[in-house]
Amino acid sequence: MRKRACIYSICLLIVLIFCISVQADAEPEEKTENKQTEEMASKEDPDLGLSSPSVLLMEESTGAIIYQKNADEQRSPASITKIMTLILIFDELEKGNLKLEDEVVTSAYAKSMGGSQVFLEEGEKQTVETMIKCIVIASGNDASVAMAEHIAGTESEFVRRMNERAKELGMNDTNFEDCCGLTDSANHYTSAHDVALMSRELIRRYPKILEYSSIWMEDITHVTARETKRFTLTNTNKLIRGYDGCIGLKTGSTQVAKYCVSAVVKRSEITLIAVVMGAPDYKVRFSDAAAMLNYGFGKCTLYIDANDEDLSNVSVVNGRKDQAAVRCDGEFRYLSVSGENFSEIEKEIELPGEVKAPVKKGEHAGRIVYRLKGTEIGSVAILYEEDVEKAGFLDYVKRALESFAQGAA
Repeated sequence: MRKRACIYSICLLIVLIFCISVQADAEPEEKTENKQTEEMASKEDPDLGLSSPSVLLMEESTGAIIYQKNADEQRSPASITKIMTLILIFDELEKGNLKLEDEVVTSAYAKSMGGSQVFLEEGEKQTVETMIKCIVIASGNDASVAMAEHIAGTESEFVRRMNERAKELGMNDTNFEDCCGLTDSANHYTSAHDVALMSRELIRRYPKILEYSSIWMEDITHVTARETKRFTLTNTNKLIRGYDGCIGLKTGSTQVAKYCVSAVVKRSEITLIAVVMGAPDYKVRFSDAAAMLNYGFGKCTLYIDANDEDLSNVSVVNGRKDQAAVRCDGEFRYLSVSGENFSEIEKEIELPGEVKAPVKKGEHAGRIVYRLKGTEIGSVAILYEEDVEKAGFLDYVKRALESFAQGAA
């Protein structure tokens, strides 16, 4: 009888605890982001002797701006417009709406494009992969429009999606009116800063583009009702062969835009994006890009922490489990342009002692903070690796009975 009364007392106590826990709401948790500021440096000095009116140099992994001049000035972009076209193409590939081997049919409208082209014929079929090469290597306006129509039905609908994507990326000085940059409309514009943003998005999210943009020459085959012939794609970005480590990305020129380039160069762990707009001639766009890149590689050092150590579990109150496993959300990178001593960087793990259930997999649990001489230089989020549901009445009863049984034994 005494044992049964003891069990009843424990159960009654559990009911009271459960009722109190149901009424108590978990405190809202502050979420953190693994994001380093874009503008670690935003200097127009030193004077690099550049002739182009608008330029910017960005480090790809951190988004840090190393050098800029008139980088927010709205200018005609010419064919570097196609960087956004390529983003939308790869978006569709990622979604599964496109495959590289899918065939794309060239319309009469796509064929009619002037400027740089790969001379697609009306009704000609090429694979998506070939079209990508035509766009990024040879800057084919006809291939760009053919892909836009294939994806969105019309070029105008595709352009609407381009502008929507630009807003998502924070490209506040951009408006597109076509998908290839052939237009000289005053309403078709972007800035060196915005070009760097979309270039970074393309190469970070879809690094496969660099396999195509680094090709110097490649043949494609035109197959039409009249004939079959080869056509050689030649890269318009002369830095591919003329600058060590250049692996992309896109050039452009029209009478209004003059000469533009977004150049991607990788050396060791550092990848730089050099954007030049409005250069007076094609040689200057490449020499100005090279001058910025030389400056960047001469100044930059990169701190990298892999964050591969094991993290302690977080205690969970009122959960179906007592603890939740956590993980770090990737590595941390910090770019220095001032020669800081990386040995002075301090790392601190910020995790709560305990949290209230429920917790959800992927939610922020805390962060790892990095400081240099006492100043925070960035952080990386710590995420929950598993769901822990809130305990119910039966969970408390089960635990109490298990605890009582162990005590009795």
